[in-house]
Amino acid sequence: MKILNSAAPIETIQLEVEQSPVWELILGIAGYTHNQLRHTFELDEEWAANESLMPPSLLQLLKEIEETNLWYGMLLLQNQLSTASVQEFSNSLSNASTMDFYDWLLPYHNRQSESLRMEAVRQPGYPEVWGKYADLFKGHDYLEGYVHQLLLLSQYEISEMMIQVLTEWEDWISQKEEWEKWLQALAFEQKQHRQLDAQNPVADIERVTDGVEYLPEPSVWSVKLIPQVSYRPWVLTIRTADTKLFFYPVKEEHLLEPGVPSNELIRGHKALGDELRLKLLFQLQKHPLSLQELSGQFNTSKTTLHHQLALLKAAKFIRVEKGIYSINPGKLEAFSSQLARYMGTGL
Repeated sequence: MKILNSAAPIETIQLEVEQSPVWELILGIAGYTHNQLRHTFELDEEWAANESLMPPSLLQLLKEIEETNLWYGMLLLQNQLSTASVQEFSNSLSNASTMDFYDWLLPYHNRQSESLRMEAVRQPGYPEVWGKYADLFKGHDYLEGYVHQLLLLSQYEISEMMIQVLTEWEDWISQKEEWEKWLQALAFEQKQHRQLDAQNPVADIERVTDGVEYLPEPSVWSVKLIPQVSYRPWVLTIRTADTKLFFYPVKEEHLLEPGVPSNELIRGHKALGDELRLKLLFQLQKHPLSLQELSGQFNTSKTTLHHQLALLKAAKFIRVEKGIYSINPGKLEAFSSQLARYMGTGL
């Protein structure tokens, strides 16, 4: 049988690292108002210590953001607008049509419910349709309530609240001496990853984010990797109809003063400073092995090996899945580059 192949070329994911002060401002607001997880954020103690110095108007706006979960909407809007400043964000929001506004703000659920979502977009303020769409998010931590808030508030009220909280948060946070350092670190992170491999996005996503595993999803044609400081140590993910966003922690080394080693650099050198651990890495570089197989090869108890492997895993030199240990590709090379940067001999 002869087959004439007229298929179009295989499409690839558009992969990019994107940073902007607006992303960082929104993520700071998101982290500050995340009541359930806030105690786990690296900046929580600093936020708590500085609350008394915040203007009352900002505290009130942050309370309203916490109640409405409009931080999520600001992330969705910035994904669409890709603005570089709060003023640009404000201008773009003011010029948005009503249909675009709600299309950008109403969260994606799945392909089957997309027609219902678009029906709600075309009928803002129509309780029956919006109620049906909100019901799809029942049980979610915040999305059901968020959809209801979009119904209860007008376009003007939503826009004003977002612009005011962004403006006041920027006025407050930009007074911190570390703010400029954060922006420099985020810009450096983006510069480092200008060239990404669209043919092998899974490996590049894991490399850039330092370990996030991603399985390609149907209809997702764009993946944005957004470095951040305010949401550390968490990785926040958001899915739209065609885009996946990963907000990943910027590397600690970029936030430290020259001459101060990162915890990651210290952990890595401790992990490599042992003969047995180096031998384990050498064997795992050849092929994955189970704890039983390693115990037989090294004639060492499983308890001892498990401890040594845990140190290598903590340093991210190896990984384990279903009891099988394997090398973390590229991590050793990245670690060497990190040491070179610390010593001032690399970029």
